[in-house]
Amino acid sequence: MARGYKYFEAIEKNAVLLGVLTLVAVSFGGLSEITPLFIQAHAVGPPPGVKPYDALRLAGKDIYVREGCYLCHSQMIRALRAETQRYGPASTASESVYDRPFQWGSKRTGPDLARIGGKYPNVWHLRHMEDPRGISAGSNMPSYPWLSTHHLDASTLPAKIKVQRTLGVPYGPLSAQQIFDSVDDQAKGVAKDLRAAGAYVAADQEIVALIAYLQTLGKSQPVTSKVLTLTP
Repeated sequence: MARGYKYFEAIEKNAVLLGVLTLVAVSFGGLSEITPLFIQAHAVGPPPGVKPYDALRLAGKDIYVREGCYLCHSQMIRALRAETQRYGPASTASESVYDRPFQWGSKRTGPDLARIGGKYPNVWHLRHMEDPRGISAGSNMPSYPWLSTHHLDASTLPAKIKVQRTLGVPYGPLSAQQIFDSVDDQAKGVAKDLRAAGAYVAADQEIVALIAYLQTLGKSQPVTSKVLTLTP
């Protein structure tokens, strides 16, 4: 017993040795906690109906990140009554299994957007991005009018999808032309819906991709909406 105490005493008096052994102990303890979580994370699969973002929505997600929307809006509804009553069912990890990177967070300068998809028509999102206070009185959200005039650069999408596939997102074998055709067809569908609501935006503008992305959040159905006429 006394002999063992001498070893402990020697370690305690040697700051470098104590630091190294402490680091080793903490490392082993950390690995024992973290490793199972990594294994469990890879075992998480998507719920029924959740699929990888198609090309147009993937472009919209990149615009969402580029404009810093995640700095004010989370996409993670916590299992608290106040949140589920306001935003809908609590979020699960499986819903974001294809998000690279995910948009969870806890910053709520604006409302959580985890289930914003389909809650409002496409034209609502257009007007809201152009003039937030014209839609929500007292909003402190900035306006994003340039999204309706900036051309969407779809040329990088084949490379982005390739990277996503490398990260484990199960995109099928798509040629660059198939990707471009998909973007064009879906963007025209959103633009047509906007025209029906009295808003005229070219299909190749960034706002169209952003709307497509927002309308996907919390749902897996195609982008559809009711026609709603908004006065200026």
